[in-house]
Amino acid sequence: MTTTHTRLGSVVVPRADGSTATVGLREPRAWAPHPTPFRERVAFAAAHVVADPLAENVPGAPAALDWEATLAFRQHLFRHGFGVAEAMDTAQRNMGLDWPAVQELVSRSADQARDHDARIAAGAGTDHVGALASAAEVRDAFAEQVAFVEGTGAQVILMASRQLAAVARGPEDYLEVYGELLRQVREPVVLHWLGEAFDPQLRGYWGDVDVDAATETFLGLVREHADRIDGVKVSLLSADHETGLRAALPEGVRLYTGDDFHYPELIRGDGTHHSDALLGAFAAVAPAAAAALAALDDGDLATYDAEMAPTLPLSRHVFEAPTWHYKTGIAFLAWLSGHQPGFTMVGGLQAARSVVHLGRLFELANEARLLPDPALAAHRLRLVLDAAGVPR
Repeated sequence: MTTTHTRLGSVVVPRADGSTATVGLREPRAWAPHPTPFRERVAFAAAHVVADPLAENVPGAPAALDWEATLAFRQHLFRHGFGVAEAMDTAQRNMGLDWPAVQELVSRSADQARDHDARIAAGAGTDHVGALASAAEVRDAFAEQVAFVEGTGAQVILMASRQLAAVARGPEDYLEVYGELLRQVREPVVLHWLGEAFDPQLRGYWGDVDVDAATETFLGLVREHADRIDGVKVSLLSADHETGLRAALPEGVRLYTGDDFHYPELIRGDGTHHSDALLGAFAAVAPAAAAALAALDDGDLATYDAEMAPTLPLSRHVFEAPTWHYKTGIAFLAWLSGHQPGFTMVGGLQAARSVVHLGRLFELANEARLLPDPALAAHRLRLVLDAAGVPR
């Protein structure tokens, strides 16, 4: 057993080998608000949704949200300078958040963003339909969601489509579908390339399981339609791939990193190119990431590095394999931090991570001083451990 007591008290967390660690609670940090966007980087946080604890949010049931807590969390992100990437995989798209809930979420969130003079982008995909027979049907399904998102005033994020991955015969089908959509959009969009670590059903996206070949197809599309593309959001968890891709993008097309394992170095840049950000991790570490990005605005790279450093072990733990269950960690941290009244999720997804994983998550958030009320967080962790039968 390891012991690191402080005057705030401590909490015992379990380890996978049956041992325990006594974790001393750290003083919370008074993070400075940053209610305006950052100057040097565009930064979106992909936000989760809060389930209504009294509704039947069981696997397969329609999503029912706690709207007050869901929208309040977005206000929290706005206060720290972030735009919101709405109705993305962090919000459980394809994992419980159905199309009627998506529509209400995007509409409410877009209205709130206007009230706060904040930036918002929202996912448009094909998840409102079942199996489709052709690329043309996928294109039509995409177009329906694009029209809805545009109608709310949110920027469009063209999400990766499971249905397109299932029916596409090769790169030409991707180019045809996306090319037609890009010719029709009102304003420049964000293209989303979500890797199979986040969704195994997207294996071989852009028409090839070979990432280099898929990248060439992707780049060809971007170069042809650069005037219709604000940026590309890439979530392949490969820093080398991202640095190569961003250097090859046409001028004016941003690369929004989705790499929750390497984002500090990618956002910092290499002196020639840098990544902007559209990250689920930023929903978990918003105050610290805001402090880092504010330092970057001031040209203070040492402070940027120091502020980002404690967030990375936390993010890597949240997104550890199986990566697609990272949403559970995001919701758990929001609950520990007092941003929502309970730890329930759409589709019952709160059961997707073990108590050992959640205990370690608490430990890392405590180390990063990201728990506004450590005693409350420790109490809530203990409730979960007690419910699971973990001995005191």
